[in-house]
Amino acid sequence: MSALHIRPETEGDRDAIHTLLLAAFDGDGEAGLVQSLRADGDVVLSLVAETEGVVCGHVLFSRLHVVIGDARYPAVALAPLAVSPAHQRQGIAARLVEEAHRHLINTGETLSVVLGEPAYYGRFGYRHEDAAKFESAYQCEALQAVRWGDDAPSTGKLVYASAFGRL
Repeated sequence: MSALHIRPETEGDRDAIHTLLLAAFDGDGEAGLVQSLRADGDVVLSLVAETEGVVCGHVLFSRLHVVIGDARYPAVALAPLAVSPAHQRQGIAARLVEEAHRHLINTGETLSVVLGEPAYYGRFGYRHEDAAKFESAYQCEALQAVRWGDDAPSTGKLVYASAFGRL
């Protein structure tokens, strides 16, 4: 594989990301989710991986809030993470998540939540134990969180961007 470059999404990447999401997932749910998150202004971070000028991977983090009583604490939700079928199993998704985490930590985020395969996301620090006390419509073993720092909430109600409710 040629050199892999990970960078923030640009507006010019949007068609390539849409095509990638359609190829990587059954149906258009994830592609529609990304479009809705953008339209609603809920994207916190969107990175692409490219090789030879072709977008081959994408990760997006959207704004999530943890509500405890009358207080709202910002957090992020990882979804979706995708790599084109021709480039899978080459470590691209891992590189995207690791780079995104570095950026999120550097910008002051303290909590990330994902609904996904525990064995896979566990290698990035996500654990169900860190999400088990949250109230969520998605509460199950696949709901996982990673906390960066002692100030990250560990209880409360997870309120996702409204685009998730339209899936």
